[in-house]
Amino acid sequence: MQRKPALGSQGWANRLAALTPQMVLLPTLIAALVYVVIFSLWTLWISVSQSTLLPNMAYGGFGEYASLWKSKRWIVSYQNLFLFGALYVSGSIFFGTLLAILIDQRVRYESVWRTIFLYPLAVSFIVTGTVWRWIFHPQTGVELALQDLGWIAAKFDWITDRDMAIYVVVFTGIWHASGFAMALILAGLRSVDGDLVKAAQIDGASMPRIYRKVVLPTIWPIFVAVTVVLLQFAIKTYDLVVALTQGGPGVSTTVPAIVVYDLMFQRGQIAQGAAAAVMILVALALVLVPYALWSGWRARKEARSHG
Repeated sequence: MQRKPALGSQGWANRLAALTPQMVLLPTLIAALVYVVIFSLWTLWISVSQSTLLPNMAYGGFGEYASLWKSKRWIVSYQNLFLFGALYVSGSIFFGTLLAILIDQRVRYESVWRTIFLYPLAVSFIVTGTVWRWIFHPQTGVELALQDLGWIAAKFDWITDRDMAIYVVVFTGIWHASGFAMALILAGLRSVDGDLVKAAQIDGASMPRIYRKVVLPTIWPIFVAVTVVLLQFAIKTYDLVVALTQGGPGVSTTVPAIVVYDLMFQRGQIAQGAAAAVMILVALALVLVPYALWSGWRARKEARSHG
């Protein structure tokens, strides 16, 4: 006769099975606590301390914040961030949506096209910036190629032009992120109920009108999610700008993350660098906290509607 497992061992097995998800998540939660919460609080304290070249835990007040916002370089960096963020997010979503709609037509070799459009996302910002710097630079890129072809008067020096350099960064960022936006939006397009499209076709609506009036409004939560993720990329942008323009010419493409690095590791102004880092954290919070609250509200609303 087969022996039945002891009740005690069954109870332990059930408890272990119930605790397994929490045990798997525990290292991630500990890492998040240490690297996000504790280090953020540490940075906040450093920003109001008397630290200069080395940390000094003595309280120094909020003078570093005042000095930071009196700095022309910091204000220019925030203006650059707003311009870059607005054009980068809107451009990536526009081209990502366009690519998603084109692929949604069940084109031939769809997997090949998706791989091509997603490829830039697999390349690091450093590599992306370095390659496009070579392409845009007058001595190595398009301008040199045109002059070698005989067009001696050709000029393509945007990357060295104070007024145009920021748009070089925007273009490169859009090239890098459009595939990411395309992937998420395409998944949303494929999730739309086909009966809605058929009903619109029966009513005589053209495909552009169907996408504009029926399909795209249906997947608006995906556009919100893509916007939030791209805004995070924009706010934390550092390596792309450094590889592409190094924040120049002058401060024309300097962004807040570059100012943080410069203050902390180049000038030895740790407290003011920490204050700048806190300002970046605040900008991220202004994006993530409303999105988290909205996501929670939407989830509760859907739960009530299905309940």
